Amino acid sequence: MHVSNVNALSNLSTSPGPILHTLFLHSLCLQGLEFLEEGTTMIPATQIKKGMIIIHNGELHQVVSFQHVTPGNWRGMVQTKLRNLKTGSTIENRFRSEDRIDRATLEQHEMEYLYQDGDQFCFMNTETYEQVFLNKDTIEETLPFLKPNTKIAVDFYEGQAINIDLPMTVDLEVVETEPGIKGATATRTTKPATLETGLVVQVPVFIDRGDVIRVDTSDKKYIERANK
Repeated sequence: MHVSNVNALSNLSTSPGPILHTLFLHSLCLQGLEFLEEGTTMIPATQIKKGMIIIHNGELHQVVSFQHVTPGNWRGMVQTKLRNLKTGSTIENRFRSEDRIDRATLEQHEMEYLYQDGDQFCFMNTETYEQVFLNKDTIEETLPFLKPNTKIAVDFYEGQAINIDLPMTVDLEVVETEPGIKGATATRTTKPATLETGLVVQVPVFIDRGDVIRVDTSDKKYIERANK
């Protein structure tokens, strides 16, 4: 926000003119400026991105997918698939382009994944050694990339661990696949390979059991062979 707007807002908030104060806030909102209040930031629906955490119907949801839609002469809309971070259930919701969304303001801490206990997954803060648990339903989409002793970013909302922020790529070992073809270098011909977390991906024919490969966490696809 521009300094002049901040000063003006400060003056109005301390003046006896509540109507002017309300009109001023409304004016700034129409200009597309963001306001932070009680752990949220108001953003236009058109700024929704995959992986973003928003507050919808009073509960935290993660954006699983989104698509901008412009049906004929109608105003633009944003079609979304949202996952409830408390229940794990997914819903579809269509926002109007002029709608404003509550984006949750998160804190992020580096943590180490330690172990699984039933449907609970334990993570330890690498600085304070404090341990927190996340439910399987909450992080189910990240499990194919999660292995013990992996350091990963964990999102917190109002002091509560709510989600995992995966890196763009992870390195995983191949535990099962057809024998590699020696001397082969082509990457167009592929075969299935099972990785140490149970994830199955298509890999080039020269990849063999015991190889460590780099996988894209956004689409679960092979990128390259990594060093062991």
